[in-house]
Amino acid sequence: MRVLVAEDERLMADTIAQGLRRQAMAVDVCYDGDAALERLSVNRYDVAVLDRDMPGRTGDEVCRWLLAQGGATRVLMLTAAGGIRDRVEGLGLGADDYLTKPFAFAELVARIQALGRRSAPALPPVLEHDGLVLDVGRHTATRDGQVLVLTPKEFAVLHVLLRAAGQVVSAEDLLEKAWDEHTDPFSHVVRTTVMTLRRKLGDPPLIHTVPRAGYRLGAS
Repeated sequence: MRVLVAEDERLMADTIAQGLRRQAMAVDVCYDGDAALERLSVNRYDVAVLDRDMPGRTGDEVCRWLLAQGGATRVLMLTAAGGIRDRVEGLGLGADDYLTKPFAFAELVARIQALGRRSAPALPPVLEHDGLVLDVGRHTATRDGQVLVLTPKEFAVLHVLLRAAGQVVSAEDLLEKAWDEHTDPFSHVVRTTVMTLRRKLGDPPLIHTVPRAGYRLGAS
């Protein structure tokens, strides 16, 4: 899942992003509404977390712009105003969800994950392929009953490949879905992560390279 966090309180924004990355999400961060609009116009996000009262363009304006584009990005509004009228106004702007500060981080993660499921075709929370089992909700992975210890990026790459259901996924798509905007597109990060993931998955190999195309999960 790729997430944009737009929040003018820098410490809060960076803390949220750090926590979401530990949940195997690719997260971009900005601190005002103008930067949020710029990123949303360039990148495809599953979920945008918008502070309602940002400098420059407000979260309300960014939400209206997103709604006018008709894209699949879901919006979670953050605000210090917790009254019923404020929540109704936020949802009336077209936001998909609304969370009042202060909030529990676990609740934020659960809401983002729920919105992410709505931004894409429905998939079961547990994905399986040839003895490989990925439990997205519990953030666990096993192969033939053996627990796999994966980094957040390895988990994210495996999730993308499982969602593709045997179809080829290009390195560019993996970069877009599992890494943030600061990743050098000319680096070997995808290839290195796939190599490490193959080693952890063991034999017979599950991840196959398709020359000049990308990677796919195949039968053992």
